[in-house]
Amino acid sequence: MDAFYASVEQRDHPELRGKPVAVGHAEERGVVAAASYEARRYGVRSAMSSQKAKRMCPSLIFVPGRMDVYKSVSRQIHEIFHLYTDIIEPISLDEAFLDVTDNKPGIPLAVDIAKEIKRQIREELHLVASAGVSYNKFLAKIASDYRKPDGLCTIHPDQALEFIARLPIESFWGVGPVTAKKMHLLGIHNGRQLRERSLQTLTREFGKVGALYYDFSRGIDQRPVEAVRIRKSVGCERTLEKDISLRSSVIIELYHVAVELIERLKRHPFRGNTLTLKIKFHDFNQITRSITQPQELLTLDVILPLAKQLLREVDYEHHPIRLIGLSVSNPREEEDSRHGEWEQLSFEFSDWK
Repeated sequence: MDAFYASVEQRDHPELRGKPVAVGHAEERGVVAAASYEARRYGVRSAMSSQKAKRMCPSLIFVPGRMDVYKSVSRQIHEIFHLYTDIIEPISLDEAFLDVTDNKPGIPLAVDIAKEIKRQIREELHLVASAGVSYNKFLAKIASDYRKPDGLCTIHPDQALEFIARLPIESFWGVGPVTAKKMHLLGIHNGRQLRERSLQTLTREFGKVGALYYDFSRGIDQRPVEAVRIRKSVGCERTLEKDISLRSSVIIELYHVAVELIERLKRHPFRGNTLTLKIKFHDFNQITRSITQPQELLTLDVILPLAKQLLREVDYEHHPIRLIGLSVSNPREEEDSRHGEWEQLSFEFSDWK
């Protein structure tokens, strides 16, 4: 979907149409959750601080998010998807992979299915969607972002290698700002330069995900569209009202995040034994620290001491903290049931689900 949260707000509030809109809070510590295309012309983007967004676009209109509404619209979108296939892998509320190899209406060309889905979403939900069509998930994802808004892009197998060669490295799925900077230092700025690097070089520099980059540069992606996704983590985070560096203040905030994490673990049928601490500093740089235990992490008396242990590895005395997050991951059940199968790698996405 195109600018999903903001587009829903503009649909439901006609007075916002054609104006720069940000979903989020305008206060000093606020963050933009989504920006309309009118706001994006000024450089406003999701995850940007509200203060910076207002400086870039003084006429920016902030509206509070309505997650229940967005979830309801997402369900309506998926109902349309299910008219064509039941092999649907959600990525987020507004994005999903569809395998239409054997589709319900028996439409021969995937591009025609994409056109029909776009039409139905526009006519029934009064929203605009973009679609990418190709022979694997990597290329379909790239294609879906290629001609937004209201885009439809098809990458044919015969065109894939030439298309990838011209692709900026920042456009590769899984390459965030940190990885892009490292790629640049290695002289890799596009798909052609990435393809010139050996598998050994990429795995040495990037670990397991290096093998994925190696395949992507050659148009290879063997990952299936998975209709059932296994939850891999439960987490929460808190943006603080003021940057803090005093140890007692940090410990208090860490305690509150740990308590919230315990509550979320109780609400989800989830078991994990790896705890990850996420810290974002005053300058928006962020780090993570993780620790794995033999036992499952379920209670505050187990999680809080581990969180404090991880915190001791963080130098925040000279780098005040603006955000603290905790998550539990690495469920044993998944390791046992999926041993020997393809494993979804974790990329540099900013939001914890």
